[in-house]
Amino acid sequence: MMCEAGDTSRTLPLYSDEAFELLSQQWLKVGWNQKHPYRFTWLGRPIIQLPEDIVRIQELLYQVRPDVLIETGVAHGGSLILYASLFQVMGQGRVIGIDIEIRPPNRRAIEQHELARFITLIEGSSIDPGTVARVRALLAPGERVLVVLDSCHYKDHVRSELELYGELVTPGSYLVTTDGYMKYLADVPRGHPDWAQNNPLSAIDEFLRVHPDFTVEPPPCPFSESTLQTHCSYWPRAFLRRKSAPLTHG
Repeated sequence: MMCEAGDTSRTLPLYSDEAFELLSQQWLKVGWNQKHPYRFTWLGRPIIQLPEDIVRIQELLYQVRPDVLIETGVAHGGSLILYASLFQVMGQGRVIGIDIEIRPPNRRAIEQHELARFITLIEGSSIDPGTVARVRALLAPGERVLVVLDSCHYKDHVRSELELYGELVTPGSYLVTTDGYMKYLADVPRGHPDWAQNNPLSAIDEFLRVHPDFTVEPPPCPFSESTLQTHCSYWPRAFLRRKSAPLTHG
């Protein structure tokens, strides 16, 4: 395959790790523009996530085994149903979903789902102090808490969420900041030039500079027979682990 960068070009073997990485970058950009993630459901609810990201976070939940997962951003509820289904299988865990607006059809579908008993919905801005207080009131002492940020992806909003919800993450658990790939979508037709700076990755960088108790640490993968070092993911550097406790399993 031919790879072009600026005024230079070079030929790479198609069947190589580097070619896979370059092709994946283009696939992710075109796929996002063509709404590829908008074609998937989980147990009946639209999930709007890349399948690879779904697989990776299920492994994280299986290894961390949180008592509570807090997710900002509800949309159609597919991710909430995903987490609830994993908690049902594992025999522990519950979900708190937060959104500034939970549309009535989506609320009804979530509340009437077979897994609704694992889910609590909170309507309100994720960065409103009142919303955060409502979330805190639902947490019991000693519970292991994991947080997924998937609401508004603009830098300032994500930065505020990182501060507010990072405090709730227990040592050894994770603060997952989704859709950092937004940074690389500034030049696609459905993107915006501002996204090159106004994105979750910029917020993560600022957060980590003042929070050394968090570190970028992808979920451990118990199986790999590949030489590939990169993931085909919309969640680059998403997994921020709070230090001081090892991951446990079982």
